[in-house]
Amino acid sequence: MGCTTGCRGISAPAPGAPPPPSSSLTLGSAEFFFLSHILTPLSGCNCSRSILEPADIGSKWLQANDLQKEVYQHLAYYVPKIYCRGPNPAPQREDLLAQHVLLGPMEWYLCGEDPAFGFPKLEQANKPSHLCGRVFKVGEPTYSCRDCAVDPTCVLCMECFLGSIHREHRYRMTTSGGGGFCDCGDTEAWKEGPYCQKHELNTSETAEEEDPLVHLPEDMVVRAYNIFAITFKYAVDILTWEKENELPGLEMIEKSDTYYCMLFNDEVHTYEQVIYTLQKAVNCTQKEAIGFATTVDRDGRRSVRYGDFQYCDQAKSVIVRNTSRQTKPLKVQVMHSSIVAHQSFGLKLLTWLGSVIGYSDGLRRILCQVGLQEGPDGENSSLVDKLMLYDSKLWKGARNVYHQLFMSSLLMDLKYKKLFAIRFARNYERLQSDFMKDDHDREFSIADLSIQIFTVPSLARMLITEENLMTTIIKTFMDHLRHRDIQGRFQFERYTALQAFKFRRVQSLIVDLKYVLISKPTEWSDDLRHKFLEGFDAFLELLKCMQGMDPITRQVGQHIEMEPEWEAAFTLQMKLTLVISMMQDWCALDEKVLIEAYKKCLTVLMQCHSGFTDGEQPIVLSMCGHSVETIRYCVSQEKVSIHLPVSRLLAGLHVLLSKTEVAYKFPELLPLSELSPPMLIEHPLRCLVLCAQVHAGMWRRNGFSLVNQIYYYHNVKCRREMFDKDIVMLQTGVSMMDPNHFLMIMLSRFELYQIFSTPDYGKRFSTENTNKDVVQQNNTLIEEMLYLIIMIVGERFSPGIGQVNATDEIKREIIHQLSIRPMAHSELVKALPEDENRETGMESVIEEVACFKKPGLTGRGLYELKPECARNFNLYFYHFSRAEQSKAEEAQRKLKRQNREDTALPPPALPPFCPLFASLVNILQSDVMLCIMGTILQWAVEHNGYAWSESMLQRVLHLLGMALQEEKQHLENLSEENVVTFTFTQKISRPGEAPNNSPSILAMLETLQNAPHLEVHKDMIRWILKTFNTIKKLRESSSTSPVAETEGNIMEESSRDKDKAERKRKAEIARLRREKIMAQMSEMQRHFINENKELFQQTLEELDTSTSGVHENSPVISDAKLTALGPEQTRVAEHRQVVMCILCQEEQEVKVDSRAMVLAAFIQRSTVLSKNRNKTTPDPEKYDPLFMHPDLSCGTHTGSCGHIMHAHCWQRYFDAVQAKEQRRQQRLRVHTSYDVENGEFLCPLCECLSNTVIPLLPPPRVLFNRSVCFLNVLNKCNSGNSEKMDQLQLPEGFRPDFKPKNPYSESIKEMLTTFGTATYKVGLKVHPNEEDPRVPIMCWGSCAYTIQTIERILADEDKPLFGHLPCRQDDCLTSLTRFAAAHWTVSSLPAVQAHFCTLLASLVPNEKNGNLPCILDIDMFHLLVSLVLSFPAIHCQDFSGVSLGTGDLHLFHLVTMAHIIQILLTSSTEENGMDQENTNSEEEVAVLTLYKFLCQCTGSALKEISSGWHLWRNLKAGIMPFLRCSALFFHYLNGVPAPSEIQVNGTNQFEHLCSYLSLPNNLTCLFQENSEILNTLIESWCSNSEVKRYLEGKRRAISYARESNKLIDLPDDYSCLINQASNFSCPKSGGDKSRAPTLCLVCGTMLCSQSYCCQTELEGEDVGACTAHTYTCGSGVGIFLRVRECQVLFLAGKTKGCFYPPPYLDDYGETDQGLRRGNPLHLCKERFKKIQKLWQQHSITEEIGHAQEANQTLVGIDWQHL
Repeated sequence: MGCTTGCRGISAPAPGAPPPPSSSLTLGSAEFFFLSHILTPLSGCNCSRSILEPADIGSKWLQANDLQKEVYQHLAYYVPKIYCRGPNPAPQREDLLAQHVLLGPMEWYLCGEDPAFGFPKLEQANKPSHLCGRVFKVGEPTYSCRDCAVDPTCVLCMECFLGSIHREHRYRMTTSGGGGFCDCGDTEAWKEGPYCQKHELNTSETAEEEDPLVHLPEDMVVRAYNIFAITFKYAVDILTWEKENELPGLEMIEKSDTYYCMLFNDEVHTYEQVIYTLQKAVNCTQKEAIGFATTVDRDGRRSVRYGDFQYCDQAKSVIVRNTSRQTKPLKVQVMHSSIVAHQSFGLKLLTWLGSVIGYSDGLRRILCQVGLQEGPDGENSSLVDKLMLYDSKLWKGARNVYHQLFMSSLLMDLKYKKLFAIRFARNYERLQSDFMKDDHDREFSIADLSIQIFTVPSLARMLITEENLMTTIIKTFMDHLRHRDIQGRFQFERYTALQAFKFRRVQSLIVDLKYVLISKPTEWSDDLRHKFLEGFDAFLELLKCMQGMDPITRQVGQHIEMEPEWEAAFTLQMKLTLVISMMQDWCALDEKVLIEAYKKCLTVLMQCHSGFTDGEQPIVLSMCGHSVETIRYCVSQEKVSIHLPVSRLLAGLHVLLSKTEVAYKFPELLPLSELSPPMLIEHPLRCLVLCAQVHAGMWRRNGFSLVNQIYYYHNVKCRREMFDKDIVMLQTGVSMMDPNHFLMIMLSRFELYQIFSTPDYGKRFSTENTNKDVVQQNNTLIEEMLYLIIMIVGERFSPGIGQVNATDEIKREIIHQLSIRPMAHSELVKALPEDENRETGMESVIEEVACFKKPGLTGRGLYELKPECARNFNLYFYHFSRAEQSKAEEAQRKLKRQNREDTALPPPALPPFCPLFASLVNILQSDVMLCIMGTILQWAVEHNGYAWSESMLQRVLHLLGMALQEEKQHLENLSEENVVTFTFTQKISRPGEAPNNSPSILAMLETLQNAPHLEVHKDMIRWILKTFNTIKKLRESSSTSPVAETEGNIMEESSRDKDKAERKRKAEIARLRREKIMAQMSEMQRHFINENKELFQQTLEELDTSTSGVHENSPVISDAKLTALGPEQTRVAEHRQVVMCILCQEEQEVKVDSRAMVLAAFIQRSTVLSKNRNKTTPDPEKYDPLFMHPDLSCGTHTGSCGHIMHAHCWQRYFDAVQAKEQRRQQRLRVHTSYDVENGEFLCPLCECLSNTVIPLLPPPRVLFNRSVCFLNVLNKCNSGNSEKMDQLQLPEGFRPDFKPKNPYSESIKEMLTTFGTATYKVGLKVHPNEEDPRVPIMCWGSCAYTIQTIERILADEDKPLFGHLPCRQDDCLTSLTRFAAAHWTVSSLPAVQAHFCTLLASLVPNEKNGNLPCILDIDMFHLLVSLVLSFPAIHCQDFSGVSLGTGDLHLFHLVTMAHIIQILLTSSTEENGMDQENTNSEEEVAVLTLYKFLCQCTGSALKEISSGWHLWRNLKAGIMPFLRCSALFFHYLNGVPAPSEIQVNGTNQFEHLCSYLSLPNNLTCLFQENSEILNTLIESWCSNSEVKRYLEGKRRAISYARESNKLIDLPDDYSCLINQASNFSCPKSGGDKSRAPTLCLVCGTMLCSQSYCCQTELEGEDVGACTAHTYTCGSGVGIFLRVRECQVLFLAGKTKGCFYPPPYLDDYGETDQGLRRGNPLHLCKERFKKIQKLWQQHSITEEIGHAQEANQTLVGIDWQHL
């Protein structure tokens, strides 16, 4: 191709680089120009035009002998020319060039033809994959099916989910943290429904294990292999390259000497530190520094300086110096620009490889082969290994890119996924060590891929058997916890932030172990057994290091000085809880494994106990003729530890022996005979005694660390493998030993042996020892010990201990939780233990035990216990905390009282024990137990001699009840040959032995039944005696010889009858007494009212006067027609209005000349009615607000809480608030919920946010009418008369210096000014200036706008116009209108008169007033209010009153006519669509005539409309809001009550309004009365140039009636919003996903909140995107939905904000703020309406104020950064 002058091409290259071939031009000419221009400077010469063509290079490579050399030369030459050409990267330019010059040739080479044809061919030949494999973006919604997923990590993307069967199941919805991919199509991930509809199509045809390479032509396989090998190796080499000054085989000939100072990300330094450091180091602005910091955080590195070595190195040293003070310094490197260039292209190549393999499975397979091929260096030399092992040295961006590549290649190819898994497992230890040293989050580490590998069941099994993965993980874990004490147990350093950080990293190994175990094997091979048991050994080693860790000794004397470290050990325990449970589940699946595991565990426990009896001397205990040898050990003196995982694991396995029946099938294989029960129970018993002693207050001096440990020991997160298993271990031990022996050991450990073994010790004890504490302690210990016995015998709801299944266990938990109080679903879930799949199993049983009650507008849905389940209530349920137990007892007794039952809470019937534990029930009838119970009852009988407590007795009664229940069940289930060995009834009927001959337990109970000090327990004792008799009868019926009925029985019967009669008598007396008192009280009331008659009369009158205007008018004759304005205005009798000040409680009448009374009020700018949110606010200093545009783009709203104060009281109160605020500011620099500098304060009564006060006035018009007549110049302004306009401006006879007398007192005048100035200040956002002529305009505007908002609210809610306003709004409107009408008296008279003239001139044009807005650009209601309220200023010399009314009426008619023309001009009538009724009434004919006249005036630019019916309908609908607002306005202005027809929603509202406003029903009559004048006016309106532009379609205008603004429509399903947000990128930082996408509910804009990238400057300070948006969209007030958190955010100004419950609820009627639970959420329309109403009523700021007052933490949040 010949040279073309003027266009610079790429010059001849330097020697050694391939010469660029000339070729035909395939780029578009613009792109060519771009390319040639950009590549010109790269080559330094300006000669012939020729541009690189990918095709030519590609074909050249196809013929090359040494392809690698060719490609490397090409890259060595061009990469530095394209990438990294200056201080700032230019990604678009670089990508375009790289695609053309570097990747293009590779694609040509790969396809052997133009890739534009080659790739589509590949795609067609390729079979679509049945795997989805979509990699999730940050924040994208993911779904997991709770019914079908193999584990919770199996998730679907939104598209697959919506097309799958799972959307009908129970599912969980969460937002992805990025990474991870969709598991659709993976048969191992789902129990059913593995494919969605889209991927199901791809599964049918072929066999699974087909080699994908058969679909590729052979020559292409070779080419692909070559180019992949070269490019992948190039990328890996350059990314793992460590020398800063040379390149791997890519030396450039002409070497530039430029460097980059490269800053790397770390997770230690904060944004602020980095920004500050950069500003100092590289002299950049704060904005630039923020840009750098954002990129470093996102991509992991960013160059901050470009230049020669010296220049960059200097910046590096400043950064290092500045950040190395507290922590390790930021990582900075000075790198040669060509290295950076090659690295940038290396990443580009990896991304390219990822996209190319997407065209064909065959290419994917080839890339996997290339990646996993062993290199020359043997082990770990493949490219994949190299990258993995270099992971922690790479920066974030590079990691992300290659992880994505691994996911789309290795993990999507099933054959290579397996090979990759093996490589990963072999390198596991090293990868984890790297991760520990690295400071990046796990999601950026290659170690995080474990979740993709270990959760696949087949891979996990394979890795356990072939790579011994379990052992590897556990060993790696133990290597990282190196600190041990002398006994070899873990010892943790102080739990500092750094320790916690390191420890969190170590815990990720436990999570990996959980993944490996999460899916249980169905078939066991010998290999799997062997390797699992090997892993189990390693696990026991780990638990052995935990057995007895963190031992504690009781502090006596002084308080502990330093709280010991406890958190780490419990964190470890919590993390391991699930793993321990899963280990047991695995063991339960195979009998051989279970037996082996049991033996191993026992052996390890023996080793732990080997020093069990050393140095502790044995002692012999004897009681009731039994004796046992044990060791002397005091929990309160020796070391004791709460961590006993080995014992607890053994307990779990022991239960499994029973559950799987192995214990009964193969007893000979088990070492049950070798077990030493005392050894088994020793440590768990110590642990439980420790809890009892802590509860008894004996360990107070050990500080909070112990309290916390005990709390977690019982807490639902840990109890399953701690507290519960200790109880099981005791049950195991007791079932194998003599219960008497156990009870004696237990008494000894509880340190109570003395009390029960020595007769009368208790008596001695209570007399000798006056130490209250010790008595109290012993009582608590006895109570705790009895509680423990109740638990050991009664807790049999675990499968394997009792004959129950898993659902019985959950049901029981739920019943006991709900017997405390009704609970929400989330509370219940929190109270139940979760399994490894985050399931509690609650949903399957909840319907059987509870009923669901739906929530109202607030609150949440609650489950209530079904009444029939109450009989299963056990007061001593072992998972109750003390507080829960007392609440539950209270609730259950209350329920029984309501049902008129006795209040006994007897123990429920229990399921039978499994055979292995059957002997447990014998505790109840053992001699020592009977002795203990007898002793306590004895104390209760002689209650003065002993120290005992009622709860001790209550527990004994419960135990007695349990024993009787047990015996009853034994008797009921009796078969022929069995003998009942449980003979409790006989034993308690027998009196004690000599010498002390204590009475029998039964006899003592009968004594106690009538004891006056035990009223509470009477019902329970009665129940016990009744059960005792039932059992006797059962025994008699079962045995042949009848036994004479004991007299006890008769005695009991008679005593019960007596008792009943006594109760009845007492109840009757109480009833009579109540009635008598009530009678006395009502008599006294009557007496008081009679005596103080006049006082009550007055109160009633006041009540009448203070209610709103509707009832004020008793004097008006109801039949008369009520008219609100004009000469015909209905006269209203004046009312005295007496009000009370909330501050000083004094009453005062509202008069013109008295001290001012004021209402607390809040003024705010508002855009609630706005039809144009994009309007920019003009410069407030120059802006003239005289005319309001009909788009109402920004108004001033006034609201009030309705509380009244004296002006001077308020002034004092406000000064005090100000002074207090100044003092507070010096002390603490936090915001309050109100801003004193802006004049804000809280209403002293209701704490409602206010920023000014409105003065209360008598009706102003009445006042002007009464005033003295100065000059009776009657100037009836017929406002239609344009010739009179000049007179209007200066009527004759008016002296220019004349000032009317102001009727108001000084204090009222001051308040008029105060409120006026406040409205001006807030409405215009300017400094207060009472002289400004715009003040009255703002006051009139605020009055008009507030009435408009209230009319809209009433219309939207379909409420009638009058009679339905809350009194605070009614009072506010009355005061506001009267204020606005009176404000001209304190303004500059000439200014108000000038305003009136200008306003009038907009409708009645004259020559003087030019450029006024056209009729389409004026909001007529604002105009009406301003005209009416400024009219008295013109008229102030004439107080005849009639003329004022006439003036009002004329003004009103004039404005109404203008509005009618406005409506007709803008109405977009569609004639079709509505069935029209051709009534041809006079209104329709008249409107049609008027419309035709308009058509003439506008030069027939209006479209022809022939139907008068449509026009009249449109006109009525369009003018209705205006009429309603006018009715409100004149009602409040003139005080004429509204006719009763407008106070209800009926038909003919239009006619009633017209009559009230003295308008004709046919509005067009107005035009006929003064037709000539009006025709001139209409012509002048229509001839305005703007109107013409509108009619020609060159501009828009507002049409009527304006629709009400609503908040945006939200989707029903919340996940649609999450999806929308996940597709939203931050608008500022090129395509980066926003971290906190936030939706504006007012206009629907999505914003990038709470991040540096989108901060903007507002009034001199940096604010976040939401705050900035509130100023453009809502005048400083905003309502947002934070999509990721699912919470609503209210903002007002820069310092005020609060969170509000979202309108999305799950099926249980609960919100899920933070999306933690993941239940599907749906829109609750009522709650959304509530938020909308808050917005329409302008209550957002008030809501924020209340929230901030109620919750001080909200005040400290920097709302402006959101």
